[in-house]
Amino acid sequence: MSTKPNTDTAVSRRTALKAGLCGAAGLALGDRLASAGPSEVKPAKARAVIQIWMWGGPSHLDTFDPKPKAGYDYCGPLDKPIPTNVDGIMIGQLLPLLAQQADKYSIIRSMTHGVNAHETASYMVQTGHKSGDGIVYPCAGAGVSKLKAHDVGYEGLIPPYIVLTEPQGRFSEAGFLGSRYKPFATGGDPGRTPFVVEGIAAAGITPRRQQGRRDLLGQLNTLGHAMEGNPQLEALKKTEEKAYDLILGDAGKVFDTSEEDEELRQRYGQSTFGQSCLIARRLVEQGVRYVTINYKGWDTHKQHFQTMRGKLPELDRGMSTLLADLSDRGLLDSTIVWWGGEFGRRPKIQWQPPWNGGRGHYGPVFSSVVAGGGFKGGQVVGSSDEKGEQVRDRPVYPWDLIGSMYELLGIDPEATIRHPQGQLVRLTPSAADGVESGGRLTEIM
Repeated sequence: MSTKPNTDTAVSRRTALKAGLCGAAGLALGDRLASAGPSEVKPAKARAVIQIWMWGGPSHLDTFDPKPKAGYDYCGPLDKPIPTNVDGIMIGQLLPLLAQQADKYSIIRSMTHGVNAHETASYMVQTGHKSGDGIVYPCAGAGVSKLKAHDVGYEGLIPPYIVLTEPQGRFSEAGFLGSRYKPFATGGDPGRTPFVVEGIAAAGITPRRQQGRRDLLGQLNTLGHAMEGNPQLEALKKTEEKAYDLILGDAGKVFDTSEEDEELRQRYGQSTFGQSCLIARRLVEQGVRYVTINYKGWDTHKQHFQTMRGKLPELDRGMSTLLADLSDRGLLDSTIVWWGGEFGRRPKIQWQPPWNGGRGHYGPVFSSVVAGGGFKGGQVVGSSDEKGEQVRDRPVYPWDLIGSMYELLGIDPEATIRHPQGQLVRLTPSAADGVESGGRLTEIM
């Protein structure tokens, strides 16, 4: 067998170690980045968030806000919504498993912001702020990472904010908070065995071989031996030890789903999404505060219904099993599950070429789903009109939803964080910032 180093793996691990050093250096910035908001905070009901990010924007009509009476130009072939286990709530016909879990989640059918551009809409939905005021705000995941992990002495080896499997790339998740609060993106594919997590696992390299590499590296570290006790080198050594604890110790096993019951793995589905849901459950079970599942494939400008025939059953299987599994383990009460994308899809179908039955971007009204962590189940918030084109009642804006989640996490949505340039920045905007608001989701909290 060749002993030539795997260059890609070596680089990624050096990068991981470097990131660890940056994190250690970032501790020195605590005073500048400390929360400066009000001290009175409601007791937390939630401890963690699993965000199912529907990258591209899912159709509200085909998922959680069906409109069978709108006609073929709006429903296409998906015109037979199904009842759920909650009287009066109907959802899309390709989500039969989620229909049996409706008592665990609430549907928000009146999400709105009016923006049809991916980048701007993604930024707004993930950060709870409009763009254009000269400040790059952190997304909710970075906010939770800071206020519920870094600022309160989080000691887990697994980073507190994880993205499965890659960031969106549409905006800076950490915003002005800086690189310390960026998510750890796993890379790889959870649907494959082994799940090759960037910097933790490597294809074709056994733990024994990795241990041999570590031993050899230690022998070659003549500078470290000669300058033993040097504070800077000792800090590097501790960071290296933590990195290797992830690679070779028990902590990194959280990404190994082979330890799970095979029947449960099959229930989640052997797709990338299904196994991402299983990994997300394992991560929050181990104390990770925020997990984003970056679920691609929902930007369906062309041949929308052909795509939905494959994607919706995959979503149904993975998400329904996640809700049931969290509930069975007593984790749903302390874990918010947030489903949604940057906007919805245009209700009126574009049948003409080149779209051939596609749906465009649509920000005037769309749906989100929330479950657990203090959110009630079996409820519907707001509504859209008869064709799903406008909010009919109870508008909910991105900052309303994020503020509600912050509150359940024990974070004051009106608190401020100090910007590196000195000004205090609110976690969520107020009317004084010129935003419309429907208020927090008190009816389901």
